[in-house]
Amino acid sequence: MNVDVAPLLKFFSLTFVVAWTCYIVAGALPVETGALRGALFLLGTISPSLVAIALTERAEGRPGTIAFLRGLFEKRVDPRWYLFAAFYMVAIKLTVALIHRAATGAWPRFGVEPWYIMVMAVVISTLVQAGEEIGWRGYALPRLTARMGLARASLLLGVIWASWHLPFFFIPAADTLGQSFPVYLLQVTALSVIVAWVFWRTQNLLPAMLLHAAVNNTKDIVPSAAAPASVLALGNSAVAWLTLALLWITASWLLGRMRAQGWGPGYPSIL
Repeated sequence: MNVDVAPLLKFFSLTFVVAWTCYIVAGALPVETGALRGALFLLGTISPSLVAIALTERAEGRPGTIAFLRGLFEKRVDPRWYLFAAFYMVAIKLTVALIHRAATGAWPRFGVEPWYIMVMAVVISTLVQAGEEIGWRGYALPRLTARMGLARASLLLGVIWASWHLPFFFIPAADTLGQSFPVYLLQVTALSVIVAWVFWRTQNLLPAMLLHAAVNNTKDIVPSAAAPASVLALGNSAVAWLTLALLWITASWLLGRMRAQGWGPGYPSIL
């Protein structure tokens, strides 16, 4: 299938320009401008979906935009997908803790966030993730898939998605300051495959949003972060590398399933 790449190039270019401008300006502002900094960070965070909606509106008008958004949420989903989305990262992190214990004789450091705070954060964050997921999975992934197949599209989108977060590795207020970007890049690319699989199997964006929110808010059950060092270093956190290994075991199996299902270039998408 010959897919026009111009909308994708516009989407990625505008998303990076808007988001990075917001992040860099917000990071440079003094702490006293808290409300303005917060607004800029929020605008940057939801820029993928704002750009996707704007491009759809310009190309297809209001009816096309309404149809695009409605199509992302209208299909009914088996509840088991929501359970997977909510507890996948919890299972990964608890498995990491068990492997660490078996290999070293000591438990890794556990997070101190109460479970009920995590639950509330996941619920609230799921709605916020529409600001990213309408853009990444709702707009970009089907177009990339139509051109190169779901497996390669999910990998490429993962690299782009991770790179979009790069300014946060240099902003003092961010929890990724001084962390290893190469490790983060590999982890997010694996997660991109998993989120793509959930979205494609359910044809509904809500489980993908829930998975994204759950990853963000339960990953510190067993924290991966090491002492701040060089952003380009490979990192020295055993937990991070164990997490990476488990994520890629899942992602590799799903990539094989994508190819086995014949989800290659030109496969009918949910667009």
